[in-house]
Amino acid sequence: MSSPERERLERELAEATRRSTMWTVLLHHATASRAGLNVTDAQAINALLLDGPQTPGQLAQLMGITTGGAITAVIDRLEKAGFVKRTRDPDDRRRVIVEPVPQNVARLARYFEPIARVFGERVASLSDEQLRFLLDWARGMNAVVPAVVDEIRRLED
Repeated sequence: MSSPERERLERELAEATRRSTMWTVLLHHATASRAGLNVTDAQAINALLLDGPQTPGQLAQLMGITTGGAITAVIDRLEKAGFVKRTRDPDDRRRVIVEPVPQNVARLARYFEPIARVFGERVASLSDEQLRFLLDWARGMNAVVPAVVDEIRRLED
């Protein structure tokens, strides 16, 4: 059974999370823009850094864009800018693998230095127990949000 205090806390957490999401989206727009990229292209780089090299189809599925023209345009722009390269899959020469070019992707790091600094300051103030709790929370959310994204993509207009 919910108490008024619990309901208030849940509302405030939902609002704080919405605000955090808003700031995260604006942060990514700002960093991508400063780097001369659009957000989709910047997040494609992020996906490759987080999950490793991928086929264009895998990247398209993750990004929620069409295979073929749309993902090809993203990869073309990133390749032209030197952030990714296409290689042949050693197990299937017909397949292309997209991978980041580490030395060029490193140029993007300077745009994330301010948030990394603030993040580090905030983390430094937490106890190990608090860090473990937040890590568990973040991992739990990261585990369920992809299914939510898929559900939203399938919603009918």
